[in-house]
Amino acid sequence: MIFKYLRAFCAGVALCLILNPVWAQPHRTLTVNDFLGTPRPNGRGVIAYTNCTIDFKYQATRNDGYYQLRFNVRMFMNNYKSWIDRSRITSAEQLAEILKHEQGHYTIAYLEQQEVLRAVERTRFTANYNAEAMGIFNRIDAKYKQLNQDYDEDTEHMVNRQQQHSWDIYFAKRLQYMPQENASL
Repeated sequence: MIFKYLRAFCAGVALCLILNPVWAQPHRTLTVNDFLGTPRPNGRGVIAYTNCTIDFKYQATRNDGYYQLRFNVRMFMNNYKSWIDRSRITSAEQLAEILKHEQGHYTIAYLEQQEVLRAVERTRFTANYNAEAMGIFNRIDAKYKQLNQDYDEDTEHMVNRQQQHSWDIYFAKRLQYMPQENASL
């Protein structure tokens, strides 16, 4: 059996069953060209929005009374749902700050992907593997959804530069000490 669960990281949760292959995308630095969507009017003062997806797929095989699951967990940025309101940007420095803040949202999605991979790698699944796999995903997803909210609240959507700097350091350390990425187990 092959299962794929799709979760739009910044836009809410969408779970569905689809049969499609996935490929890995490593962590990278965002550029203004990654934001191809149309800015939302009256976005409560928000100048930019990053939309990432965690793609969670597995195949189960019965093996001596337990189930071996082979996972593909992919994170990618939805360029046409991500946007920057360029009409409100007044300088190259402001654009750089916006991109740095949006990089944080992208990094949170990447960290979630990597944690899901590490968690499923060390789990032994039973005949109840659907519930077990979704339990792992949902627990980690809730953690990173909260982290994403905390990030925006603490930084006041990048307005609080001191807090933004603290988060930038946090992200750099998390990425520095992250085990080597692996999008497929």
